[in-house]
Formats: sequence, C-alpha cells, structure tokens
Amino acid sequence: MNFTMKWLVGGLLALLAVPACAALNIFACEPEWGALAQELGGDKVNVYNATNALQDPHHIEAKPSLLARARSADLLACTGAELEVGWLPILLRQSANPKIQPGKPGYFEAARYVQMLETPTRLDRAEGDVHAGGNPHIQTDARNIAAPAEALVQRLAEIDPANAGYYRQRHAQFAARWKTALNQWEKQAAPLKGAAIVVQHKGFPYLENWLGLKQVAALEPKPGVEPTSAHLAEVLAQLQRQPAKMVIRAAYNDGRASDWLAERAKIPGVALPFTVGGSDKAKDLFGLFDDTVQKLLSAAK
Repeated sequence: MNFTMKWLVGGLLALLAVPACAALNIFACEPEWGALAQELGGDKVNVYNATNALQDPHHIEAKPSLLARARSADLLACTGAELEVGWLPILLRQSANPKIQPGKPGYFEAARYVQMLETPTRLDRAEGDVHAGGNPHIQTDARNIAAPAEALVQRLAEIDPANAGYYRQRHAQFAARWKTALNQWEKQAAPLKGAAIVVQHKGFPYLENWLGLKQVAALEPKPGVEPTSAHLAEVLAQLQRQPAKMVIRAAYNDGRASDWLAERAKIPGVALPFTVGGSDKAKDLFGLFDDTVQKLLSAAK
C-alpha cells in the first residue's frame, strides 16, 4: 500500500471513529408537548411520551420504564401547574439526572408561558382535585401553543447550541403554519360562540374561553370526583330548565356518565381528543385542533 492509499484509508478510519452527533433525548410528560418538541426538533431529537391520550395525566405510576427514560433525558417538557404532581417529583428524584431537575435548562414547564385560568383564591382539598397555579389543561386552547413553542425553541438552542439555527428555522416555519391554522380554526368555529355545553370533567376552561363556549354544568360534582346517580339526576333536571347543545368529555374519560346524560337529555355526547393521539385524526398538533373543531361543529348542528 503506497503512502497516498495509506493516508486515504487512515483518514477514512478516523472519520468513522468520530461518533455522530447524538440527537437530544426529550422526555415529554404529555403527548402535546412531545408533538411540539418533534415539530421544533425534527431529526435532531428523540422524543419519548410518558403518557398517551387514553391516560389521565393526573394519575400516572412512576414505572421503571419511565425512570429509565428520565435517566437518559437531556430535556424534560411537561405542562407543570401541578398536573404531574402525583408522579413527576418521584421520577425526578429517583432518576438522579441533574440535567432535568427544576431550575436547570433541561426542565421545561409550558404552563409558565400562558395566562392561567381558574386560579383558586383558597386551597381546600375538600373541593376536589384543585391546583394552586390554576387549571392545568392549557393545551385545549390553540393559542396556548405559540408561547410555549417560542420558549421551547430557545431552550433547545441553549442545550444544543450547535443546532440552534436548525431549531430556530423549524420554529419560524412552525409559527407561520400555526398562525394560518389558528385563523382558520377560529373562522370555522365562529358558529360555536355562546353554545351551552355540559362537561364531564372541568378540563375545558381554555377551550371554552377560546371559542366562546358556555359551560352550564359539570358531571363531576367536584373536580376528580366521579358523579353519583343523584348528581346526574340533578344535572338532567337542570338541563330541562337550561338546555345545552352537547356534553363533552376527554378521550381518556369513562364515557358512561356522559352517555347516560346525553341519551336522556337528547343531546350529542362528544369525546374530544384532548391531546395528540386522542382520535384517529389527531395525529399531530394540527390534527388535534382540526378534529376538535369539527367534532364540536358536528355536535352543534
């Protein structure tokens, strides 16, 4: 082997020995933030969703599989506002991963970047599953995606400065598409303004605020408390005096109570996707709101 060939072979072996730039490992507490991280991170990130649309994010077990993912995460993206208070602190403590602890760049809470609704004036667990920071179900308002997206792309750039330009470019593209889609959803949903609804769980104040829906009753007597037959009968009697257009629930809610009321009140029962993956059409953030708006419009006719 001559000198030139040795040099070429040696250079090739040296290149092969250099590890490829590893993608960021992102641990998303809920599918909506996993979907957002994927939109912004593209092929520079590996996203793991700790929960799915058919699980109640309040009540998750900190299983070994979640712990293993948390240990290898570079960034944790969650809702915050105490939504994950029953399981995330345990996971963070047991993971012993310094990158994703509160206060570190790898710890991200979307709720910090939106205007919270239903912030309690006093805390009393007798009132059910209440949260000191306000209602945490921020993802049901499409307007609440933009500000967390802007904050998240800055966090990605901070953690992975080598790809900062890539993340910012993807964010610019996403933000433009989101603005266009938001305008379209709001135009489509204009007929829903003022529509009276019944909710199974008080998980929709942001959706109601965004689209002008009017909640007249809730099937849960208190947040997180299953309705009794007596309470359901009271709600049914109320609807005789104050009719509603529909009764809505999240995909993960047991539908028996809402189906019972819908049948007797002769109004549609609507299972909204609530998050990415909550229906066949809600495959990403755009599909989530496409499907949500269309389901509401169909029920309101």
